[in-house]
Amino acid sequence: MMSNDASAPVPYPVEVRRSARRRRTVSVDLRDGVAVVSIPATFTARQEKQWVERMVAKLNAKSVLPAHSDDGLSGRAAQLSAEFLAGKGIPASIRWVTNQNSRWGSATPAARAIRLSHKLQGMPEWVIDYVILHEMAHLIEPSHSDAFWSLLRSYPHTETAKAFLLGAAFAADHGLSGR
Repeated sequence: MMSNDASAPVPYPVEVRRSARRRRTVSVDLRDGVAVVSIPATFTARQEKQWVERMVAKLNAKSVLPAHSDDGLSGRAAQLSAEFLAGKGIPASIRWVTNQNSRWGSATPAARAIRLSHKLQGMPEWVIDYVILHEMAHLIEPSHSDAFWSLLRSYPHTETAKAFLLGAAFAADHGLSGR
């Protein structure tokens, strides 16, 4: 069951999994950008709603760090720019979006705007940092030219992050999961 309960705003969809083996325990995990709440199959709709709200709040407190808020993204971009791009490529705006399903991120150089797919949330920080750096590099050099890739050489996780994202895209395209 997929839902986005208006009373528990989250930057990702919620999936409720009912288990006949569960008797009392409830858990929540962020998996591939989806908050998965596991509950006993015997819960009523009211219990389900209460527990989903409680567990999503717990997940937000645990995993949505300030760096993951839109405001936190601006600070993270500034830090990454200073460390890896000599202070260049800082966006005028950077935010999470939920309507970007075929790209991890996008940049509009003319507006100095960066959008990051919500599907990145829950991925390792060094992967998110790579995508932010990649999009900031586009604010400096719009094409994937040699000049563009030279901007990313100083980031030590570039190749590993690219491989991670290729694997994540492959898994998603083929219905695979790590569960």
